[in-house]
Amino acid sequence: MESTVYDYAIIGAGAAGLHLALALSEDPFFRSKRLLILEKDPERNTYPTWCFWEKGKGKWDHIISKSWNKTIFTGQDGTSLNLDLGAYTYKMVNGKDFYREAQRKLKDSEQTTWTRGEVIEVIQGRPNRIKAKSGDEYMANHVFDSRIDPDFFEERGQYSYLKQHFEGWVIETKEEVFDQDVFTMMDYRLVYPGTTSFTYILPFSPDKALVEYTFFSPDLVEKDIYQHYLKWYIKDFLQVDDYKVISTESGVIPMTDYPFHQHNNEYLTKIGTAGGWVKGSTGYSFKNAERKSQKILDNLRNNKIPGSQMSENRFRAYDTLFLDVLYSHNERGPAIFRDMYQKNDIETIFSFLDEETSIRKEIKIMNTFDRWLFFKVALKHLLASNY
Repeated sequence: MESTVYDYAIIGAGAAGLHLALALSEDPFFRSKRLLILEKDPERNTYPTWCFWEKGKGKWDHIISKSWNKTIFTGQDGTSLNLDLGAYTYKMVNGKDFYREAQRKLKDSEQTTWTRGEVIEVIQGRPNRIKAKSGDEYMANHVFDSRIDPDFFEERGQYSYLKQHFEGWVIETKEEVFDQDVFTMMDYRLVYPGTTSFTYILPFSPDKALVEYTFFSPDLVEKDIYQHYLKWYIKDFLQVDDYKVISTESGVIPMTDYPFHQHNNEYLTKIGTAGGWVKGSTGYSFKNAERKSQKILDNLRNNKIPGSQMSENRFRAYDTLFLDVLYSHNERGPAIFRDMYQKNDIETIFSFLDEETSIRKEIKIMNTFDRWLFFKVALKHLLASNY
């Protein structure tokens, strides 16, 4: 067993782990603290792409690969809304650029030790004992753990649980067909029957874009379904026959109201997907990881349990209601999102999804949805809580 007792250990150098490690290493308050990062596979072969919205200049502007100030939402009837993002900008960061930047900064930090190791067990206490598959053991006063707790897989059936699953193609066309200044948030003209499914487009240039087919649904589909709908959309809606696929990406992101925070205590804090840092109602996570990391630092500075009060209860309740509506009535998703974008300005929507709105604004947003549909689901939750 290594004799060093680290102040903090981070298990997993994904987006959440690196956001937290950078926040700790860059804050003068924690300059004397020793940090251990344990990553089972530091040599990555593939990298995700993250998108997020924010106001003004951001921490990652120097590595964003593309940004947009306008978007389009298109409903099932073909009606399109051209939306100006106002004070917000929609930004894209390539995972490879983010990892390189984070690794460069952390390797220059004398307080940080980066070790390859697959963690198999954390024995909680003061200090925590961290056991690796190799047989090595490490000690840390507090552990930030990105591994999903096994209880989630046993208990998730008790909670609202959808999957955001998708396949995307970066295509290059012979002709110039894309407006590189406008991205498509959701296009519902092509919907897989009985589901909330849509096309999402990020144009990089007039002849190059990511075209992605996405589901918010309880069940996955076969791989050929994504491919069929991508080919259909490109041919009939983009009206493109001559193109080549440069690269592909696919993924499954949990959309759930499972209380990940219940696994946090004075010794250990779950982070990333394992900590509920993926916004349940949207699947967005990159900016959330930055915000949650800062919340952890605030808690540490104020001698609070690091993972306490990571989100307001009312926003968790909104996510629960929204997810249950989509789960119970998945075919209604296109109409629900149409109402959201038609009846609210997009700055209000972004502010609401960032959990920065007042209750008054939240009530106004809720009133734009099908009241009877949401009331029935809310009533079901209320009756269930009384038994």
